[in-house]
Amino acid sequence: GSTLHASNFKIAAINEKSSGKEKATTTAKKADKFRISFDLDENLITPTGDKDLYVIVTDPAGKIISESGLNSGSFTTRKDGEKQFTNKVTVAYEQKKKKNVSFDLKQSDKYAPGNYKVEVYNNGFKIGENTVVLKKGGLFS
Repeated sequence: GSTLHASNFKIAAINEKSSGKEKATTTAKKADKFRISFDLDENLITPTGDKDLYVIVTDPAGKIISESGLNSGSFTTRKDGEKQFTNKVTVAYEQKKKKNVSFDLKQSDKYAPGNYKVEVYNNGFKIGENTVVLKKGGLFS
């Protein structure tokens, strides 16, 4: 009951222009980062305070993206035991209030075309997931 739940899960690949402007893209070679956003639904039991959310991003090859710059590491899930995570996000949660969470995830490697799966965990339980598809760039893709 005290585990948070995520809804309205969205992932966008973002292309950062040299001017600082940002634009959503569906092309792998133009993607500079992912913007992940979702709502933490109101919860009557979860106390107000900082909550750790563990974000797992799986690349098209099925490998979990893990980088020291993203503070990647591992955590324990209730179902699958120890799991690697890509990034940990701490949010200030307020009891009985819906909270929008949005953050960027930028890996140092280039993004490859294919499906990226993003999963979010709280209290060792998966609270939301979604997939973003990046296409191959070029004239005829």
